[in-house]
Amino acid sequence: MTTAWYDAPSHAAGAALVARLAEFPGGTPDVDLRARGVRVPTAEGIAGVARELGLVANPAGAQSLGVVIEAAEPAAVRTFWQTALGYERPDGLDDPLRRDPKFAVRRLEEPRPLRNRIHVDVVRPSAAVDEARAVTGREPSGAYGVMLPDDEGNEVDLVPGDPLPGTTDWLALFAAMTFYPTSSPAQLVTKVAELADAAGIPLMIDVRAEGVVLDSGKDQWEDGDSADPNFVALATQVEAAAKDLGLRADPARLRFVQFGIDAVDVPAVRAFWLTLLGYAEDDRPHLTDIYDPRRLNPVLFFQQMEEPRRQRNRIHFELDVLQDAVPERVEAALRAGGRLLDEKPYLVADPEGNEVVIGARKTCPST
Repeated sequence: MTTAWYDAPSHAAGAALVARLAEFPGGTPDVDLRARGVRVPTAEGIAGVARELGLVANPAGAQSLGVVIEAAEPAAVRTFWQTALGYERPDGLDDPLRRDPKFAVRRLEEPRPLRNRIHVDVVRPSAAVDEARAVTGREPSGAYGVMLPDDEGNEVDLVPGDPLPGTTDWLALFAAMTFYPTSSPAQLVTKVAELADAAGIPLMIDVRAEGVVLDSGKDQWEDGDSADPNFVALATQVEAAAKDLGLRADPARLRFVQFGIDAVDVPAVRAFWLTLLGYAEDDRPHLTDIYDPRRLNPVLFFQQMEEPRRQRNRIHFELDVLQDAVPERVEAALRAGGRLLDEKPYLVADPEGNEVVIGARKTCPST
């Protein structure tokens, strides 16, 4: 389903749209509410309600970034990643809560035995990590003792998360997260939006048929090496509000996913992805992270590589944007040092050969 992004001045302004959508037949659709906007499906009638509430459509927010893994034995590789990610749907590698990036596994026509320059970090609750390790039968290794390889050498750092100190319902999975199952999300969303606005703390509030996911964004709950007391205070207020509504947290299915790119010339490769994706730079010292300013798409980070790896990766990205935006994105990628490898569809390589397919979705309807 295609989606649209509407700029909004506050969490509460977006929550007002959630409340209106709860009145639609079939209940509230998937909604991603942020401090400065909201992403909704382009289903009939939603755009009109957004306009009534004074929300402004912004096509720059209509993009999604996913990953393709090429494999000589796709079935085995798909099973590994389904286990590592906890993507439970049998019809593909999709997050059951429709939050985290889509993965696809496709057949590889020629062997590529060397290590990828692109790798994956996944953070999940400790029990889920233990179970995934047991199912895959692989012992973790690597610099941090958390890396698992699939049968063809594609790597995931599968990291166990911990409870967020000072809270009862939240986990620290690089981001602070919790999930409240409910079939009537509007009351919780409205209250959480009010609390977040009052605290001046941006939250990711994702509304699903299954319930409501609350997410700080990567590291946004931290103050140095410990939990920010202001965030902990907000989290405990949220817990109290959920309890008043008779809700109980169930964060077992949550995860955090990010992608790392190894590069010889980190500034050049990082600049390419900043430009292509319209991301912002994390300004903390000694970090290379770039992130979606709307907190809708995964974080990328960059690691120094001493020698180039000429072989093509078995992993590449797929960027889905509005059809009208495709030529502009391709041109921006080329200006940022990319190379056009193919036009059907558009396949672009960054300055060191990491590839991205820039694809088109239908133009968002106006009503």
